[in-house]
Amino acid sequence: MRLPHLVLAVLMVPVMAALVVAGGRTLKGSTRTVAVDQIDPGADTIPLADTGTVPEEPATSAIPAPQPPKPAAHSRAIDPQVVAPPELPAGELERVEPREPLSTLALAVPPKPKMPDDWNGTKLFQPVAPAAGLIEAKGYSVAVSGIDVVGQDETCTTDGKSWPCGIRARTAFRAFLRGRAVVCLVPPEGGRDRIAAECRIGKLDVGQWLVENGWARAAKGGPYVEAGDKAQSAKKGIFGPAPNLAGISAAPAATAPAPQAPGSILEEDGGVLKPADQPTPSE
Repeated sequence: MRLPHLVLAVLMVPVMAALVVAGGRTLKGSTRTVAVDQIDPGADTIPLADTGTVPEEPATSAIPAPQPPKPAAHSRAIDPQVVAPPELPAGELERVEPREPLSTLALAVPPKPKMPDDWNGTKLFQPVAPAAGLIEAKGYSVAVSGIDVVGQDETCTTDGKSWPCGIRARTAFRAFLRGRAVVCLVPPEGGRDRIAAECRIGKLDVGQWLVENGWARAAKGGPYVEAGDKAQSAKKGIFGPAPNLAGISAAPAATAPAPQAPGSILEEDGGVLKPADQPTPSE
């Protein structure tokens, strides 16, 4: 059996050599020769034609390009517990005058509210008087014009005796108002600021009444100066003496205690329950 195998192996050697030679010729005929002067020196690889092989990337393509260096950040050391003030210029600060307005419109005052043609004042219902000459109602705070308001904490001294004339003037003014509607020359819509205006109740001037009765002082140069002089000469209101409070007791008189009803309508007498004495009905 060994001899046939040996003969077969000897015969296969020239056949394999012929196949190898034939295959080399086929590969040589399909390969295209590339001239050296046609190679692009900037290209990474030489393209292979008719081979179907994709050129491989160079080994250095994964290395990122160097970035330009970042400028150094200028910082100053600051104590984290202390707020550092900003840097001031070396020279001294100079104060300059404000510039002139660009036009005369900047100096104009706001226009006054326009009143209706038939407007004759605003009616204030249920007025409240925090002091003699002050009226608050309907969102308005009005000071009667032409007078000097007497504050509620003001005191007057007459014949060496002090008395709270401010509270007395406020009480008299409240009694004069009696919750009646007051007509004042104020805009139709109220505001938060106090407004000085003329007021009247019916045809009676409120400021005239206050000054004539001495519960307000007439403002200098106002329309009530003459009435104020007459009230001061007659010693009316705050110009008069302190009120006499001798007949008014400081505390109300003590009243007799009311009779107490018994706890039960029966009472015990010697172990026997008897009806208790009932209180006499008051006449």
